[in-house]
Amino acid sequence: MIKTAFTELLAVQHPIAQAGMGGATSPELVAAVSNAGGLGILGASDHEAAAIHELAHVIRSRTKRPYGINLLLHGADDDQMQAVLDVRPSVLSTAWPRDDQDLGAIFASAHERGIKVLHMVPTVADAAKAAAAGADVIIAQGTDGGGHIGLLGTAVIVPMVAREVAPTPVLAAGGIADGRGLAAMLALGAAGVLVGTRFLVTPESSLHAAFKKLIIDSDGSDTIVTDLADIMLGTDWPGAVERIARNRVVERWLGRTNELRRRRDEAVPAMREARRAGDVDEAIVYYGQSAALIHEVMPAGEVVAEMIREAESILRERLPSLVSD
Repeated sequence: MIKTAFTELLAVQHPIAQAGMGGATSPELVAAVSNAGGLGILGASDHEAAAIHELAHVIRSRTKRPYGINLLLHGADDDQMQAVLDVRPSVLSTAWPRDDQDLGAIFASAHERGIKVLHMVPTVADAAKAAAAGADVIIAQGTDGGGHIGLLGTAVIVPMVAREVAPTPVLAAGGIADGRGLAAMLALGAAGVLVGTRFLVTPESSLHAAFKKLIIDSDGSDTIVTDLADIMLGTDWPGAVERIARNRVVERWLGRTNELRRRRDEAVPAMREARRAGDVDEAIVYYGQSAALIHEVMPAGEVVAEMIREAESILRERLPSLVSD
């Protein structure tokens, strides 16, 4: 068993958290990860307050272990935040705030209800700000990850953040899909890992089966870092770009973003229908470079167990054997 400051703080068995990915984190996935000894997190930014209450009830009917709810702060409204506070998950997971938002007040409102706060950052400056505001755990996210990201590599941002915010525990995120990644991040100073793409390719994930196959077939080189998806959708993520599959719809609009802005009414419905239909060429699909390490659909509980088995083997057997007297 691997014990860290994160496992002790959150009262979880393993130093593995599942990323709160909007649109793909079903109650089944959250509960499966938590029941396996990790920390399952529901992505709630796409849900209204009433749905957050309902989903939290379903999760609690499936697990009694700690779980979290994620909100992207720049777009979260007061009703969503109040709903999360009302259902009192073990963890409020946050990311991507606006500069005018008071992190201290947000984190304090969670603490008043006995809720721990995990906050994700792409830079050291953001980490220092979040730690000063009272975050219980800082998630250092590298550009290897999928979805909205910063531009520093995971192997760089993790030790930088760990040094900056010590003794606050740090989770590493971005490009981690197996026990090798977990062991490496522990060596870099993290107290655990936040895993996204690997948990997309599970039976419990609500991601369309065609997109799961796309990830399995990926060699890790078929994504692009861009702001094209946000331009298409007319959204503004402060300080973020996104890693998405480089497919036909992306190739169509690269270098034509001014035209895309004018043709959103045409482009967005077509893209959303493609996503519903599982059209891997015409949908915006978010996943990280760790897709190259994923070769099959695996139950979420088995993902957690296999990551721990592999990491323990590396920590107990391989690494000690490399050091001689």
